[in-house]
Amino acid sequence: MNQRNAVRWVSTVLRLGVIAVSARFASAAVDPVSNWNMVAVQATLSAGENGIVQSRTLAIAQLSIHDALNAIDSRYARYAFTGHAPTGTSADAAIAASARDALVGAIGVGAFPGFGTPALQALALARVDAVYAAALAGIADGPAKSNGIAIGQAAAAAILSLRSTDHATTLVPYTPGSQPGDWQPTPNPVPFDPPAPAEYLPAVLPGWGNVTPFVLRRSTQFEPDGPPRLSGQTYARDYSEVKDIGEKNSITRTAEQTSIARFWYEASPAGWSRIARVVAQSHGCDSWETARLLALVNLAMADGFIAGFQTKYDFNFWRPVTAIRAGDTDGNDGTAADPMWSTLLNTPAIPDYTSTHSVLGAAASEVLRRFFHDDDVPFTTTSGVPFAGLTRSFVSFSQAAAENGESRIYAGIHFRSAVEDGIKQGKKIGRFTFQHALQSLHGDDGNGEDDDR
Repeated sequence: MNQRNAVRWVSTVLRLGVIAVSARFASAAVDPVSNWNMVAVQATLSAGENGIVQSRTLAIAQLSIHDALNAIDSRYARYAFTGHAPTGTSADAAIAASARDALVGAIGVGAFPGFGTPALQALALARVDAVYAAALAGIADGPAKSNGIAIGQAAAAAILSLRSTDHATTLVPYTPGSQPGDWQPTPNPVPFDPPAPAEYLPAVLPGWGNVTPFVLRRSTQFEPDGPPRLSGQTYARDYSEVKDIGEKNSITRTAEQTSIARFWYEASPAGWSRIARVVAQSHGCDSWETARLLALVNLAMADGFIAGFQTKYDFNFWRPVTAIRAGDTDGNDGTAADPMWSTLLNTPAIPDYTSTHSVLGAAASEVLRRFFHDDDVPFTTTSGVPFAGLTRSFVSFSQAAAENGESRIYAGIHFRSAVEDGIKQGKKIGRFTFQHALQSLHGDDGNGEDDDR
């Protein structure tokens, strides 16, 4: 798709999105915090942000909303903004202004070179402004509205200022290795699945581990010990499993497992934000509760990417497609090479260990479990792009997180050790986030045993 067609396509999406979201604002059944989370997700996608950059943008937006609401009614500890709103301030105006300013500041035209064109970013921000105008049009003019706007803008400014020096845009040089076990640019299946512009892409954001964490004390706080030795039995087990079940035309992988691989291929921040919205609505959460939940979930995922990328580039381990095509070089008698082996789905251009998809799923599910004081919470959710419209149901948060991890093996893009250690890493990040951010000011959060090493 050339840039002119892409711009035309996004323009259509944005126009329809404004109509749909504007209609939602007229419905009291859907919380405005959830509405703005949907707007934020769509804006990041339209602007061309990948899941990693998206996680930072969503965390900033959700923190802005959370802090603005708690400036009106202080129920939970705030993250960055410490001001207080006058009595009678409009919560809806504060939500809209905080979300709008946070998204405009975090996405920014040209803020992240290589992730969307300035034209697409500008169109995404135009969509945000259109939804903002629709939201404000539904609020009566007066001091309550103007105070809400001011509080929202101040809350967004506080978090944007805090993140302005977080090293997210700092470029870090990186050269792939050439030895067995080293990450190298990877091929995609033929045809590409999902459609992609190219393969053998350079490593994505090798410096993301240097980004200042939102809650973690350091990016290596919960770093695991590393992938298994190439010459060991664990590696041979991982190799044989993904070679069998993750191959493009595998006769072992079931139709359901293929569907699972596609369902969970969506970027984690979008998918797990949707899960949080679904469960918040089913539990009747109000704006303050929903804002806190979405902020905590997105904080945990943002730090999951930061910690996960630190781990990835510290160990720099090769992906299954590289390993299996070069299986005769790893020094392990239990790994038979297949130079023509191909994955089911495209391999992201980042090292294997740990699976950040698994990290984020476990981090989000741990926050959800602690927030609702129960793991056994059933829910149903439907996937977004690139394989939109797939619906799956779960009986617990941990079941969803486990399936989320397994999906990467079914897709052929991760070894089991990367998934299992990623889930362990993510659970620790989720627990730490819940214990150290946005805590209730009026009661027990059920934090349980502390783990802050």
